[in-house]
Amino acid sequence: MVQTPMISCPLKQTSEVDWIQPLKGHIRSVYGEDPERYNEECATLNRLRQDMRGAGKDSTAGRDLLYRYYGQLELLDLRFPVDENHIKISFTWFDAFTHKSTSQYSLAYEKASIIFNISAVLACHGAVQNRADVKGVKIAYHSFQASAGMFSYINENFLHAPSIDLSRETVKTLISIMLAQGQEVLVEKHIAEGKPTAMLAKLASQAAFLYAQAVEGITASNVSEVVFERVWMSVTQYKSSHMASLSQYYQAITDAEANSHGSAIARLIKAETLARDTSRVASSLPSSIPPTSNLPSDTASILTEQVKRHISSVQEKLASFIKDNDFIYHQSIPNEAALSVVPKFAAAKAIPVTELYGNQDIHRVIGQDIFHRIVPIAVTESASLYDEEKAKLTRAEAEKVETANDEMAASLDYLKLPGSLNVLKGGLDQEITVDESFRGWCEELAGHESFGRAFEHLQSDKNAISAMLDSCSRHLDTEETSCEKMRVNYGSNWTQQPSSRLNSTLRSDIRSYRGAMEEANSSDIQLATTSRQYESDFDEMRSAGETDEADVLYQRAMLKAGGSRGKGKSAMSPGGEGNLLDEDYGEGGTSVMDQIARIEDLLKKLNLIKRDRMEVLKDLKEKVHNDDISNVLILNKKSIANHESKLFEAELEKFRSHQNRLLQTIHKQHALLKELTKAYGDLLQDKRVRSEQAKYESFTRQRNSVLSRYKKVYQSFNDLIAGLQRAQSFYTELKDTVESLKKNVEAFVNNRKDEGSQLLDTLTERAKSGNADGQADRERERLQQVMDRMTINPTPPNRSKSSASRPPALSHPSQNTTLYSLNGSMYVGPPPNSPPYIIAGPYSSQPAPPSTPGFPGYPPNGAHQNPARMAYPAGYEPMQYPYQPRSPPANQIYAPNTGYGYAQQLPPGFVPPPPPPGPPPGSQGYGHAQPPGRPSAGSHPGQGDPWAGLSAWR
Repeated sequence: MVQTPMISCPLKQTSEVDWIQPLKGHIRSVYGEDPERYNEECATLNRLRQDMRGAGKDSTAGRDLLYRYYGQLELLDLRFPVDENHIKISFTWFDAFTHKSTSQYSLAYEKASIIFNISAVLACHGAVQNRADVKGVKIAYHSFQASAGMFSYINENFLHAPSIDLSRETVKTLISIMLAQGQEVLVEKHIAEGKPTAMLAKLASQAAFLYAQAVEGITASNVSEVVFERVWMSVTQYKSSHMASLSQYYQAITDAEANSHGSAIARLIKAETLARDTSRVASSLPSSIPPTSNLPSDTASILTEQVKRHISSVQEKLASFIKDNDFIYHQSIPNEAALSVVPKFAAAKAIPVTELYGNQDIHRVIGQDIFHRIVPIAVTESASLYDEEKAKLTRAEAEKVETANDEMAASLDYLKLPGSLNVLKGGLDQEITVDESFRGWCEELAGHESFGRAFEHLQSDKNAISAMLDSCSRHLDTEETSCEKMRVNYGSNWTQQPSSRLNSTLRSDIRSYRGAMEEANSSDIQLATTSRQYESDFDEMRSAGETDEADVLYQRAMLKAGGSRGKGKSAMSPGGEGNLLDEDYGEGGTSVMDQIARIEDLLKKLNLIKRDRMEVLKDLKEKVHNDDISNVLILNKKSIANHESKLFEAELEKFRSHQNRLLQTIHKQHALLKELTKAYGDLLQDKRVRSEQAKYESFTRQRNSVLSRYKKVYQSFNDLIAGLQRAQSFYTELKDTVESLKKNVEAFVNNRKDEGSQLLDTLTERAKSGNADGQADRERERLQQVMDRMTINPTPPNRSKSSASRPPALSHPSQNTTLYSLNGSMYVGPPPNSPPYIIAGPYSSQPAPPSTPGFPGYPPNGAHQNPARMAYPAGYEPMQYPYQPRSPPANQIYAPNTGYGYAQQLPPGFVPPPPPPGPPPGSQGYGHAQPPGRPSAGSHPGQGDPWAGLSAWR
């Protein structure tokens, strides 16, 4: 049979849009990420819109493609604000009926247009189905209802329509048409299946009502401007009248069956009238249907044939009913106005968007969120709040579990379970075996040598440090003594700074290091005392560990402590005396072994509960860690504003089962602990159990005493090792520091020597110049005496005698005296015409070799380094006054002054002999003569005499 044509809505058309560049710009500016990382996502969305433009209008593939694009737009709207003020993209769509273009920057306009096309595709898909097939009927019925649901979603969510096809009146008319066609499909199906006429009348009445609403909508829309096709008006009018006629026809049959023959005849008359009106509408249909109407070309002929068949059926039924009423029933025929309205039954209803697909189908159709890697800041903040709620839940449950475990451990420790059960079962003999901790102590002591060598090494370091400190003090004392002796001999002309001002810091360091040595020595004494105190115990444990005889040493120690008293047969062991374990406490009583078995069973249950509790907690932590509701927050971003706590509570309910399981384990544990305490208390009331327990307690005290003693020995051993290591480290560091101090002292003394030598050379040159001036004065005085004898008034002789007998004064440098540098050190005196005299002694150096050309004053091959040019530590400059020395760091190394060592140092306590009386022998003229047997100053005579310069001056 040829099926009635159905109306389907045309699709909206759109122009091309570029998603890529606007989205990349927003990602860079708002999310602060590299947009190139999202090239694939942007291209996917752009390609999806291109594919949507060519979606087929009569297939499920086209429907799914449109719905996928719409679903991705919904997800996109949660991350990217597409509007005129943010991501500015112009969406241009053409009206489905008037074909006028409309452009907007709103993403809502894009989504509304997509939903309109989804509704149109659904209508087209339902219209092309073969309704002669059961599957086709179901698809058509569902498609028309789904189309009505999508159109309803437009009216409910998009209030301001920018185009006519999206206006509320137009969409409302389309909803009526889709629901009417869905109702018509059901009427056809029930007529074909021969359903009760009462049901058919109600279904047809509802279809007629919906088509009548559609006629009103089309008429209203086409008043000012033709929106819908004119043929749509004719088809909806035809179907409205046809469905009303069918409703009256089937209601007449129903009335006849209810013995209302008069009403049945009146309804058939009305049905015939409506059918003739329908026939007139069908005859007015154009023979050539425009293709834009989405109706088949033979619509007019199909409808004409349909109404003819219906009129024939109505007339035939009317003639039969009139005949029966005239000959049999004789009921009066009421007027048409007196007929009751045929009840309606709305079978076709708009399917909501959320029910268009199932949960699995909707995820399959939409697919994964294209921009799932981008999480909005607001969603991240909400997810952080949810993570904190999860953390609170986890902490609370972990605290409950920890409290339960602590209660269980404390209860078992108080009852001394399960260790005390070994005693009650005759396990005292096993307790005499060596404790594992004791065996471990012996094994650690095995292989360690005696501490004697370590103490010898420490003593060797201490002796070396003491020797270096003594050497430093001796060097400083010698230098200071020499300086003061030279000051006594030369008086105020000895301008070298006193050593006590310069070496105070060095002497303070020496005292500090000696004090540290004394404090460390007291600690060394304590270590040595500990070593001697436990030496025999160390040897025993070391030997036991090396020979693997820790058990022998342990048993020997237990025997010494009195442990042999606990080695006897247990009163509850099978071979013990007075074994009463198998006896009952009375008629129907429980034996001791049965009670022990019950206690062990309770302990086993407690351990199982604890293990199960820990596994549940572990599983809870894993589920909490893996729980991510970012997608839920994104999907509900607009609906959960200021209602996040309710969403969090709903999401946390998924962990309720774990919380209940943990609570159950805690309740079970409390019950079992209570039962265990009672059972164990009953067991301890037996006198045999109390006797065995007393023996075990005595044995335990002895064992603890032995373990305590050897634990103390073991700790002392570890303390000795740690103490010796600290002592060795201390003395090593102190030795390095003292070596650095020694180098500083040597550098200081050598520098002072050079300074003294230069000053002594200056004084020597000055003395020689003074002698020459004295001789000239005496010659002038002699000539004056001669002239006086030749005059009348001679000069008194006393004056010349006193002048001649006066020794030359040690004068300070005159204004003509110049500052000169000798090997980098400054000295005062006349310019030297020849290399200065090198005087041996504490303040002199070895004889200077010939100067290298270009480098006067430096020994060849670097054998002698001038201390004045040495790299002294910061703040140590012996040639500067005032001088505040500072000890350098312990690791600072100084090159020793090899040219000014102590090979020629004076013996301690040496005092030079006094000079001979009178003027020096060998004087020429008015000067002093060279002493006999003494070489001249130019020959460097006294290199072995530290006071050679002083003797020469005298």
